[in-house]
Amino acid sequence: MSMITWEEAFCGEGANCFRIGTDAVGNAYIAVSGAEDHYVTDSRDALRALIRDIKAGKADHLL
Repeated sequence: MSMITWEEAFCGEGANCFRIGTDAVGNAYIAVSGAEDHYVTDSRDALRALIRDIKAGKADHLL
């Protein structure tokens, strides 16, 4: 398994923090800050699509 490089945490109110990471072979990871050993993983393309959809408002109903 390739080493994960984690970005700084993205935190909301109440210290709800998530981290996004990538590895050298094209995978992307999302984890709760402090629990990086329990992550969700997919391709960088899938992460890119997720971020674009969130920015486009497709997840606004979850707010």
